[in-house]
Amino acid sequence: MTAPSHPLPARAVLTAPIERRGKARSARWDGVPVTLLLSVLTMINLAGASYYLAPSAARPRHPFHSFLRPSGAVGQTAGILAFLIFVFLWLYPLRKKYRALAFTGAIGRWLDVHVTVALGLPLLLTIHAAWRADGVIGLGFIAMLVVCASGVVGRYLYVRIPRARSGVELTREEVVGERDALLGAIAEALHESVDVVTRAITPAERAAATTVVQVLERLLLDDARRFLRVRALSNEWASRPGVDRKAIKRVAKLASREIALVDQSRMLEATQRVFRFWHIAHMPFAITALLAVTIHVAVVVVMGATWFW
Repeated sequence: MTAPSHPLPARAVLTAPIERRGKARSARWDGVPVTLLLSVLTMINLAGASYYLAPSAARPRHPFHSFLRPSGAVGQTAGILAFLIFVFLWLYPLRKKYRALAFTGAIGRWLDVHVTVALGLPLLLTIHAAWRADGVIGLGFIAMLVVCASGVVGRYLYVRIPRARSGVELTREEVVGERDALLGAIAEALHESVDVVTRAITPAERAAATTVVQVLERLLLDDARRFLRVRALSNEWASRPGVDRKAIKRVAKLASREIALVDQSRMLEATQRVFRFWHIAHMPFAITALLAVTIHVAVVVVMGATWFW
């Protein structure tokens, strides 16, 4: 197994976190609208708690009934938004399948938006259904909750597979090249040899994981061990004389990335296998939710039970 012929220089890797600081800040600001939306939806659910907790027979006399009922201004607006978001979520599979859509953004960025926006669906659906879901829409609601929950698990598995910024999986040679650059940058900052840094950072070998539960357990434990290991290394490096204190934080991030790459490389095949199983289970629920929601919307529009029709 050989490294790429042109690995990233160690100094470039060491300064990369500083150069990307502006991009990271803008990425955080991208989440402001979603955070605001989730906050508003949570406040609506809390403000309407007295209506949602009231018995069905008492709801028509509640002062919020004309607004919060499924066909009310607030309830139906939430339903329309949920339907539009659900349709939008199906654009991600299209982006992943057709390379001609690469101009719309990287697959990894699409997945971030896909998962984040989907988190608002349960809140929107509970507002629209007034915390009641019967019949076909009840089936769709349950399927939607399963899809949202499995989507979070899928996102967790996705980021545990080494990838480039574009979202494309890295080959083993590319992973080795990135590891060499990271180790070189850490050794340069700490004024140590690469061999010493490698021995200090490389996690110990662990028993192989075979079942889905074992793989998920191993991934979670690796994340916890990496956090504790990086914190211990940071404290150790900060106590050394002659080490630039400002560089410790950057070096700790590099060390975390290096340990993650080692763990991900060791678990690559198992993670890919579980991710394939997840995808097989995720799609049927997504299709079920799509069919149920489509039938529900079609019936509502035909019956004219809308405030805009």
